[in-house]
Amino acid sequence: MAKFVIKEVASGIKFDLKAGNGEVIATSEVYESEAACKNGIESVKNNAPVAGVEDLTDENAEKVTHPKFELYEDKGGEFRFRLKAKNGQIIAVSEGYTSKAGCVNGIESVKKNAAIAEIE
Repeated sequence: MAKFVIKEVASGIKFDLKAGNGEVIATSEVYESEAACKNGIESVKNNAPVAGVEDLTDENAEKVTHPKFELYEDKGGEFRFRLKAKNGQIIAVSEGYTSKAGCVNGIESVKKNAAIAEIE
């Protein structure tokens, strides 16, 4: 079962969304409080299932309105995604994937798991 795991870091509180196999599929920014972090989780739960995907690696790709996942290639050549809420704010990001297909699978996993994930 997928779950959101809240954890303290040196500069505040953040969450990871973990798939049923325990792998981190998305992570948040650092929040100042646990309440703000939980609001971020709710935003991911609400936005991820309905978000479209905009492929920034394809210059001919269709532009997508918010909420959306932006798929992009980083400076190191890895593929990543960021989930943007209806207001355009980034609410979750991925780790790097070696292939575009792996990144797309990560997006699908977040879309499928976010709404049903429990908060730990």
